[in-house]
Amino acid sequence: MLHKIKLREPYIEPVLSGEKTFEVRENDRGYNKGDFIKFIPTRMNGDPFKDTELEVRTYEITYVHSGLGVKEGFCVFGIKECYKLMEERPE
Repeated sequence: MLHKIKLREPYIEPVLSGEKTFEVRENDRGYNKGDFIKFIPTRMNGDPFKDTELEVRTYEITYVHSGLGVKEGFCVFGIKECYKLMEERPE
């Protein structure tokens, strides 16, 4: 499954550099290991942030944690940049 989610301005560079390898999100989408993420770069005021490298990258969810230590209804998931085309991946 492909999730398109907003990513605010302060987190764009850390994700691009590989320094930030996780996300804490409300689990309203049923995130699962093996799902894909396309981030929508967004300014702090909510406006789109255009022409960033992030727009052309795809990330794969490598791990999902909820429960112990995480607020109910939320999850923490690991991400890594995905170099293979999503279409090549078997369901």
